[in-house]
Amino acid sequence: MATVLNSMDELADNFELLGDWESRFGYLIDLGKELPPMDAADQSEANRVYGCQAQVWMKLMPEADGRITIVANSDAFIVKGLIAVLLMIYSGKTAQEILDTDGQAQLDRLQLAGHLSPTRKNGLFAMVQRVRELAQTEGAEV
Repeated sequence: MATVLNSMDELADNFELLGDWESRFGYLIDLGKELPPMDAADQSEANRVYGCQAQVWMKLMPEADGRITIVANSDAFIVKGLIAVLLMIYSGKTAQEILDTDGQAQLDRLQLAGHLSPTRKNGLFAMVQRVRELAQTEGAEV
């Protein structure tokens, strides 16, 4: 089932096709398995995302063209899938584009919040907030 997705539209369509949430969570896990590897040295306290039940690390890497690549990892399979969705929403954009993106609206399209445990939901929002905070810092440094 491994696939590279090009857009949130494609992801939302795939979610719709899968129908039941057991299949959708399986799909999320598959997406998480495709995450680009994160250097073990970057899985440090400085890159830790707080507010997640699972361990999550996230790092923004500015590119020469002003865009930002986000690298992240987790010790939980479903969380890795959620990270893959966040990368689809935010990675490859400039700091300002990240700040201008309504990540909550993008996530709402997938109707995830109603099917995640409260701790996973809090963790997802903590990851969104961390992306925005890091983008704000990157934007200030430009």
